[in-house]
Amino acid sequence: MATKKRGNPSEATACTIFDTAIGTCAVAWSDQGLTWVQLPEASRARLRGRLREHLGALHERKPPAPIGRAIRLVKQHLGGKTADFGATKLDMSSVPPFARRVYDALRQVEAGSTVSYGQLAAQIGSPGAAQAVGGAMARNPWPLVVPCHRVLAADGGLGGFSAHGGTATKARLLAIEGVAVPPTLKGCAGPRARPVKRENRGLPLPPRSGRCP
Repeated sequence: MATKKRGNPSEATACTIFDTAIGTCAVAWSDQGLTWVQLPEASRARLRGRLREHLGALHERKPPAPIGRAIRLVKQHLGGKTADFGATKLDMSSVPPFARRVYDALRQVEAGSTVSYGQLAAQIGSPGAAQAVGGAMARNPWPLVVPCHRVLAADGGLGGFSAHGGTATKARLLAIEGVAVPPTLKGCAGPRARPVKRENRGLPLPPRSGRCP
């Protein structure tokens, strides 16, 4: 899936780069809150390039306390212990009204749960706008914090994911939260998510049969 530009953050936005259990991430912020969350790229150099692509000139800074808390939550979550980002403040000043409604509703979907694009559209009072919801997911400036990985296709398939690694990254994020995704099987429409018991979260997924899930 092609990467799409998300949001329109200021070139003066401060940022910081940090390591997590699944790779190097970054966040950017303004006085109003987080403006950007960058999931791992193929390399640290590629991550810096992606930041420049979306943020313009990089202004690496020591994060203030609220941003430091958000970073600790990202590290905790990607380390396998789910975190609650509900109190993390976001700068939505450049987000269009429709996307803001989508993101606000999506932040209510808890770890371990999923929602379809169509269901999310209905929740914000726009039934039939599943495609527009998908567009908002592709432009989400805050992956993980605004959990676009929890949005699936109507048939339970993974749908798309614009971060590096595509749906493999999406499946990995879901697995951290206890939503098991079987490997894509030849001839199938795509992998489908299924819940696993809480006590089994973080363990390797059991093998699946050779049929479509």
